[in-house]
Amino acid sequence: MSEAMPTSVYPERLHKLRTQLLAEADITSVQNQELIQSRREQICDAALELFLEKGFAATTIRDICARSGVNQASIYDYIANKNDILRRLLNQLWFREDVPTLSVILQDQSLSLEDAIEQYFRETWAYKRKGTLLAYRCVPHMLPEDREALHAREYAAMKDLADQLSLRLGISSEDRRLDIVSNLMVFLSAFGPMRDWLNRDIPSDQILRAISAGATAMIRSLEAEDTP
Repeated sequence: MSEAMPTSVYPERLHKLRTQLLAEADITSVQNQELIQSRREQICDAALELFLEKGFAATTIRDICARSGVNQASIYDYIANKNDILRRLLNQLWFREDVPTLSVILQDQSLSLEDAIEQYFRETWAYKRKGTLLAYRCVPHMLPEDREALHAREYAAMKDLADQLSLRLGISSEDRRLDIVSNLMVFLSAFGPMRDWLNRDIPSDQILRAISAGATAMIRSLEAEDTP
């Protein structure tokens, strides 16, 4: 995986959202920070497995205690409730900043469009897989403000990508086709994690190249259609 890009290169819209993580409960009953960190990791790791296996609604605090080994009498010394656990997981896995968006990757003019798209899918599918699955599966059960934050992040990613494609292709930023294609690219970033069960007998590199080539052709078609 390539090194994380400096924060300063992120488009301003997305950068503002990246500094606004979901609110985590401030719990101060335990003072030992190492113990807090260790217990929260146990709890969150167990909860992630259960949320992906059983679903958020079907998972109970009792289930999380049994899987994590954290006593039910003390779990609330480290987390507030299931929604607090979900917020912490999403902040770690879905709101993470170390996987660059396609709009950021496209700023590297040494990369061809197809190479940039391939890098984007490779890194997103590899490093945000669990975060993507968690976000999409838990959306119906999120608090309204958390759901709004996820939607805002995806919208910003889409708009920033449209801006970069406008520059790459020499197409007016007012062309609404850029929004349509950018929305589809954000959707495709979830293709690997959400649909990989259909392609278990196909090598991952073959899937990556096929999707990247198809996405590139789709984007290039805008350029061709815009030519007088």
